[in-house]
Amino acid sequence: MNIMHVAEEHPIEAVVIGASTGGVAALLALLSGLPSNFRLPIVAVLHLPEHRDSLLAEIFQHRLPIAVREAADKESIAPATLYFAGPGYHLSVEMDRSFSLSCEAPVHYSRPSIDVLMESAADAYGASLVGILLTGANFDGAAGLAKIRQQGGLTVVQDPAEAEVATMPEAAIRKPRPNLILTLDGIRSLLLKLDRNSC
Repeated sequence: MNIMHVAEEHPIEAVVIGASTGGVAALLALLSGLPSNFRLPIVAVLHLPEHRDSLLAEIFQHRLPIAVREAADKESIAPATLYFAGPGYHLSVEMDRSFSLSCEAPVHYSRPSIDVLMESAADAYGASLVGILLTGANFDGAAGLAKIRQQGGLTVVQDPAEAEVATMPEAAIRKPRPNLILTLDGIRSLLLKLDRNSC
């Protein structure tokens, strides 16, 4: 499937990304090339130890030209911002496109859960959402990505051959097949094209 054609067919308003083992390095490689005028909001869940403070926002803020912060309860999603889910709470997107945090049971042993974020974002954004699943060692995110596809959104999986751990991308590919399976370079090119065509 041609990336340019996909970008033109999908006016996008937000991006959600999930990753686990190897995810910090993959996300840095993916997002470090974004320009300062990148406008789409990006919301990311990386599996974290539950009882430690997350340094993700601090790490990425020094490497990206857009705003980076940990998502806060009731905060409205703003453009040109990368949000990270904090440790110990599920992060959901509400219908008014604000965040909510919850302490419900872990999903696939994880809280925050990629599935929880992606399924709620699929309800809030419908066809104007892109979901991206990167390297990881469990099945979290496969159901969430399938929900995005079901709602008409665009679904992208990192090429398992490139992923540090292929379990998570392979689990998503076994569900309703994602729209695209790409390397990190290919995903970055897609994001840049989607941003230029964004709503």
